[in-house]
Amino acid sequence: MISREQLEKNQVWLYAFVLVIAAGFGLLWPESGESLDRTISFVLAILMYGMFAQIPFFRLKEALSNRKFMYALLLVNYIAVPVLVWGLTRFLPADPAILLGVFLVLLTPCIDYVIVFTHLGRGNEKLVLVSTPILFVTQMLFLPVYLWLFMGEKAAEIVSVGPFLEAFFGLIVVPLILALLTQWWSTRQPRGERFLDATAWLPVPFMALTLFVVVASQIAKLYSSFDSIIQVIPVYAAYMAITPIIARIISHLFRLDTGAGRALIFSAGTRNSLVVLPFALALPEPLNGVASAVIVTQTIVELIGELVYIRLVPKVLLRGAEGIAEKQK
Repeated sequence: MISREQLEKNQVWLYAFVLVIAAGFGLLWPESGESLDRTISFVLAILMYGMFAQIPFFRLKEALSNRKFMYALLLVNYIAVPVLVWGLTRFLPADPAILLGVFLVLLTPCIDYVIVFTHLGRGNEKLVLVSTPILFVTQMLFLPVYLWLFMGEKAAEIVSVGPFLEAFFGLIVVPLILALLTQWWSTRQPRGERFLDATAWLPVPFMALTLFVVVASQIAKLYSSFDSIIQVIPVYAAYMAITPIIARIISHLFRLDTGAGRALIFSAGTRNSLVVLPFALALPEPLNGVASAVIVTQTIVELIGELVYIRLVPKVLLRGAEGIAEKQK
């Protein structure tokens, strides 16, 4: 029987396989998209709960103990990245749906599988893990601010407050409260601790299931939004190529050690696509189709980019003692 550690170690390949199967399923049976659409919120809610349950919300003191890394993390994600995103989107058409989709996904740092990617890239995944509560809270606070700065009244015109609040409370707040209660229970009773340990199995299979449901249900929209997708792919590729360099420079400025520097690179390059997807789906028709297609496209580009990251970061961009030893062989 496969262990949870083996499942997590091979999750990138699992996601890639699921994406291919989901794309084929959605293209062969496009009529299934509507029924799958109805399951997205339910599957996402379970995924969010599983992810939030693994975030060490009660270890904020530990996260703040490494202040150099935390300052560098906040600087790269909320100053350097927004400036880069603003610059890259100057090359996109002034289509509110495309711009909103790109802003939603690129302005929110990942808080889940970035931990695994950091581990595979020989970074300090523990630093990323303990910083996830801060990243989660700060992105929820900063995202509306950046949307207002970058889109102004356009964002207000296309965003319906009601569906957005419904998505936020149903897919963010409720799973978060349940996760916090689970963590609190785990500190009080052995049964709670065992239950929390069991929830650690949820993220990978439900991430795969979410990818399947989203891609299979949205692949027709991807096809119909082909013109939009073609325009955002170069932006996503440029983002994946530029952010490691920016993070490497910031890592040097803050004199982070090799593991922390690699963690910073992965945090800068990995985005929170599945957390912001409900916000795109809450947009009115036909904007939701374009925005969700733009976000799903970023997920696909990112997974390919991460396979490059886990080899390039430790061996070329930020080599440690092990990288130098390998080069000398």
